[in-house]
Amino acid sequence: MARDLIDAFPVARRTFEEADAALGTALTRLCLEGPEEILRLTEHAQPAILTASVATYRVLAEPGFRPVAMAGHSLGEWSALVAAGAIGLADAVVAVRERGRLMQEAVPPGEGAMAAILGLEAADVAVLCAEAAGGDVLVPANLNGAGQVVVAGHARAVDRIVALAGERRARAQRLAVSAPFHCGLMAPAAEGLARHLERVTFHDPTLPIVTSVDARPIAGAQEIPELLVRQVTAPVRWEETVKALAALGATVALETGPGRVLTGLLRRSVPEVAGIAAGDTDGIARAREALAG
Repeated sequence: MARDLIDAFPVARRTFEEADAALGTALTRLCLEGPEEILRLTEHAQPAILTASVATYRVLAEPGFRPVAMAGHSLGEWSALVAAGAIGLADAVVAVRERGRLMQEAVPPGEGAMAAILGLEAADVAVLCAEAAGGDVLVPANLNGAGQVVVAGHARAVDRIVALAGERRARAQRLAVSAPFHCGLMAPAAEGLARHLERVTFHDPTLPIVTSVDARPIAGAQEIPELLVRQVTAPVRWEETVKALAALGATVALETGPGRVLTGLLRRSVPEVAGIAAGDTDGIARAREALAG
């Protein structure tokens, strides 16, 4: 992860070194050398993805561009907060490592699951969740838009909704995740994160950040800890979030994290906003060309 960024841009390398120092571990070495099965553990993956996203943003910011607004999908909201100066990178990587550890411990392995439901609207998926729950936890977790909703809860309930979705001629697929994020099963993780954040200092963001918890701009530093705690169990209202970005005047959206999933979702939900996956050196070149134009 992020090898091309670290090799090509000194500011990216310094960003990873900053994260290493804060964590007291060799995150950079883990990202570059693995082993991959250790990097995939959510307590390592979360600070790694956060650091890569912030490194990409800092590379893009070197020429001095200023975004209209920012947002992040789940963990990505932490990256937006760092980029907007609302929390320091050192505090953020330590906090998301704790967030990842708490999430992993909240539900025993195999007890929880997530699945993507394609081809049904969010209201229909909510009805299916109620039908399939059968006394277990099962809720819409990611409201991604364009007919894509991710559900989370007890594994047996997820299996039931996958079967029900198939009966309704919708596509459904269990996801390879380590825990059932953004549902009530994460309540113990939310409680632990709240205690951790009592020791963290937040600042007013230097530019608008649309929180996916409420799909609105964050009002100020005082509400950030509560939003981050609520985010652990609340659904990601992503379609509403990107529409809020468009309403704020965004015409180009840069995806600074690894991959291009959000760019694809944007294309289907808000086609008037051009999305660019800018999480590697090629993407950064495309983003700079687009911004220059």
